[in-house]
Amino acid sequence: MNEPWYSLSWFSPQQWRAFQFDDRLVLYGILGFGLLFFVRRLLHQRSRQQLNLSFGISSGSNQVNSFWQWGRYLLPISFLLGISCVLIALARPQIVREQREEQSPGIDIMLAIDVSSSMAETDLKPNRLVAARTVAERFVNNRKNDRIGLVAFAGEAFSLCPLTTDYALVRQYLGDLNQNLIPASGTAIGDALARCINRMRTPETDLSTPDSTLAGKVVILLSDGENTAGNLDPILAARLAKAYGIRIYTIAVGKLVTSAALPSDSTRTRFVVDEGVLKSIAQIGSGSFYRASDDKQLGQIFAQINKLEKAPIRTRVYQDVQDYYRVYLYWAVLFFLIALFLKSTIFGNILED
Repeated sequence: MNEPWYSLSWFSPQQWRAFQFDDRLVLYGILGFGLLFFVRRLLHQRSRQQLNLSFGISSGSNQVNSFWQWGRYLLPISFLLGISCVLIALARPQIVREQREEQSPGIDIMLAIDVSSSMAETDLKPNRLVAARTVAERFVNNRKNDRIGLVAFAGEAFSLCPLTTDYALVRQYLGDLNQNLIPASGTAIGDALARCINRMRTPETDLSTPDSTLAGKVVILLSDGENTAGNLDPILAARLAKAYGIRIYTIAVGKLVTSAALPSDSTRTRFVVDEGVLKSIAQIGSGSFYRASDDKQLGQIFAQINKLEKAPIRTRVYQDVQDYYRVYLYWAVLFFLIALFLKSTIFGNILED
């Protein structure tokens, strides 16, 4: 506030609502002193014989007597107001302006998406790959301060996008995923995990470091088939990821169909989703395995992972505290001076009589 100390706005209800008091209990002393003055005045009036003043004025004498009668209270009221202002100052009225700054270091997330020919099946609409791509884009939009990268794999695995906070770039690469991206047939899950590990591994990472001290590294792998290609065994790759403190979530995309339910046409066997290797990878990688048999369930899985892998948020609070006790000390001095003036002059004697 830029108001001068003698402004009456310091006693307005609006101003008092803006204050925070460092010791609010002191304010109850005002009620105690007010009650004390009231009792003292009541006992004093009963025990003292007062002189009725007559000014010999026939017209308006009632108004004059009323003025002097109320004037008797000026001295105790001034003193009480002075005491009240001292108590307000002791309560330390303050205006606190608070500013919060939230910082989130973020985590590293690698998306490994199967683009083999079986991902063109239409048990998820419009097909498995498009459904996975759409939900992955939505997942990217919900992250904040995280670095996200992308690996595509079929018979071979390729790192399309390094870890980055440029989410528009990640979405662009996701939009380019299609079954013709990698000519080699098959499903190289182990190689895909190895590509993700290379992107997350840093030179200072020590394999002897306990897993509990490593955090903020996640692989989300989507596939619909068993490991049929590549140079690295998926189980070995999962153990390597665990050693580097990387958590692995696996999602089996497509409806689970038993062999007995399959048609005689051998081309329909690509509907089968092999869960065994994906479950093992997730278990070794301290993550979770999910099976998405439709578009809605796939979206729910990504939403669940989004809740699980939230980066910790550090909050810094800055407070600007301004004290205004001096204002009420000035008012207290003013009221005490008025009380002293009334007590030490002829006005005080007249008002007491």
